[in-house]
Amino acid sequence: MNLLKIALLQIAPCKTLQENLEKGLESCVKAQEKGADIVLFPEMWSNGYNIYNRPVSEWKAEAISADDDFIHAFGNLAKRLRMAIGITLLEKYEEAPRNSLILFDRFGEQKLIYAKVHTCDFDVERNLTPGEGFDVATLSTAVGEVKVGAMICYDREFPESARILMLKGAELILVPNACPMEINRLSQLRARAFENMTAIATCNYPEAVPDCNGGSSVFDGVAYLPELDHSRDTCILQADGKEGIYIAGLDLDQLRNYRQKEVHGNCYRHPKKYGILTESQINYPFIRDSYRA
Repeated sequence: MNLLKIALLQIAPCKTLQENLEKGLESCVKAQEKGADIVLFPEMWSNGYNIYNRPVSEWKAEAISADDDFIHAFGNLAKRLRMAIGITLLEKYEEAPRNSLILFDRFGEQKLIYAKVHTCDFDVERNLTPGEGFDVATLSTAVGEVKVGAMICYDREFPESARILMLKGAELILVPNACPMEINRLSQLRARAFENMTAIATCNYPEAVPDCNGGSSVFDGVAYLPELDHSRDTCILQADGKEGIYIAGLDLDQLRNYRQKEVHGNCYRHPKKYGILTESQINYPFIRDSYRA
């Protein structure tokens, strides 16, 4: 088996950037000791997604640049540990911050910066700058190269997010999260993995964090196996609510073989018939005053 070991850092944030740096680095070391090949943080780790019930100007001031020492520390650690790290941050960006993930490979090279496209504009996230699109990077790991993309939290609720990443070649989608992972949100992740034949790893904050409940998960995207006469649950890891480091082994050979034979993903699509998907007009009952194009 060609197992890619994915570590989900379901950990509670601290009160300061420095404390989050120290706890984050320590958690990465612990994950590497457990055999992790890639580590993922929950959403906006740099300030613990602490943007609610506070003045906007106050939390905006906590934004850091993608070139900050905080970020470099994780890149340096990735190189030292020979382990990929997906670190999340409130990113300082032009007129308003972004909700971002930066992915380093095991050589400490920055391979991807992803900013949340579907910001929650019905709430305080309307004060963020949305990302411009979805990209896929080829990530060097101890078990070989893997094509990785990213979504963040609310992005999962739009099938287009994972679909675009699949079309760009993603085998694994990393999903930092900060909300209750109840049955319907888990069902969305299960569906995105199934319909795209793509593995999806989601890291949430533990239940000790307000409005979060843990439930970090990994879906491997493989619904059918030759030795089974029925479909299988694609969930290979489901964390409880407690703080901890949760590791799943993703069988890359199994996933790649499955993608070559099964019927989902891009096998039988008819994109020429989907024209309405690119139309921008919004009609009743979906009109919202808070919508930003």
